[in-house]
Amino acid sequence: MIKTRSRQAGISRYGWAALVAASLLLNAPVSAQEKTLPLEELRVFSEVFGLIKRDYVEPKEDVELLRQAITGLLGGLDPHSAYLTPDSFEELQIGTEGKFGGLGIEVTMENGVIRVITPIDGTPADRAGIKPGDVIIALDGTPVKGMSLDDAVSRMRGKPRTEIVLTIVREGRNRPFKVTLERAEIKITSVRSQVLENGYAYIRITQFQEDTGGALRRSLTELRTEVGNGLHGLILDLRNNPGGVLSGAVSVSDTFLESGVIVATRGRNEENTQEYTATTRDYADGVPIVVLVNEGSASASEIVAGALQDHDRAIIMGRKTFGKGSVQTILPLKNGAALKITTARYYTPDGRSIQARGIEPDIVSGNLVFAEDKEKREAGDSVRESSLAGHLQNESGGEGDATQNAEPASPPALEDPLVHEALNLLKALKIVRKEP
Repeated sequence: MIKTRSRQAGISRYGWAALVAASLLLNAPVSAQEKTLPLEELRVFSEVFGLIKRDYVEPKEDVELLRQAITGLLGGLDPHSAYLTPDSFEELQIGTEGKFGGLGIEVTMENGVIRVITPIDGTPADRAGIKPGDVIIALDGTPVKGMSLDDAVSRMRGKPRTEIVLTIVREGRNRPFKVTLERAEIKITSVRSQVLENGYAYIRITQFQEDTGGALRRSLTELRTEVGNGLHGLILDLRNNPGGVLSGAVSVSDTFLESGVIVATRGRNEENTQEYTATTRDYADGVPIVVLVNEGSASASEIVAGALQDHDRAIIMGRKTFGKGSVQTILPLKNGAALKITTARYYTPDGRSIQARGIEPDIVSGNLVFAEDKEKREAGDSVRESSLAGHLQNESGGEGDATQNAEPASPPALEDPLVHEALNLLKALKIVRKEP
């Protein structure tokens, strides 16, 4: 879950750090305020820096060494904090607007390799059959061991119609295999919808962008026009949706809620402790909703599922979600780069933290998978927040396991067995409510 914030009040901190570093190098005394910093550790850092500059087999530029130190500093916090170079920062901003170049794959760094969280629907990665839980060990034959996540993502990005070879390790297969993908301009349509039958509609959200809430409301208007205002039930598909921006999750939840808390964030600072509440209109007019989730549903998807579940506005169906219950704030730096740093945990309206735990569905439908997914499901190679090295702990404990597997990334709605199960549930609700 991503928020952006302008860089304020940070210059003085970096100023003090620079003064301390300079004083250490010159062996000069420091002020009482500077002595609150870990001076001995800073001396060790300065010593290591000097030894690398003097003795390393190849000369290294100061800027390169310092950038690597910053990357290591952030990489040791949790899997989602990172240093964004100016190019990466620009790509992130473009991505949240729904358009970027590359493969269309959501990844994380774990134990020196790249692990796939999920491919994005309709992208080269999706069409090539890349699956959640796949481990990428080489890019164009170059091992990713030793690369930063930023470096690996930069290598996967590129001009449309150029190719890249990924070397992949997948549970259930005896040896690594290679997949050649052609890069494309990724234009994400975050909301897709269709009428299924007899006034029942299906909406899929693939990723949460700034305008996802607006796109959802426009889709609801079009669906009502198509069915002649006879909408009896709605299926909201969030499977394999990796998340996105916080404002998108709040707007989507608000589309179906008339009042109450949508999500709360709690951090160390007051600015990171907030509550987001619903406005006064349910754009679906109380129509029953079934939300489909699986372990590829992360972050913003979990905010929406948790909010609708706690307010009894929807039935959650599928499998336990990914469990990413943390907020990352983007802090721009003066050099055009930025810090992406975890600043808070988020909580559902009932006060549940789902960090490394996930949202438990009201109806578990773990056995509904396509035939070609059976081998993968039996191998148990899914990835969740709790399986990532260095993940934040859930304060209340009980993180749960990560053994269940993901649905296919882009199943046609009318051929998807879980969609059929959700449709039957909506029909049953209509009978119970004795609607005409």
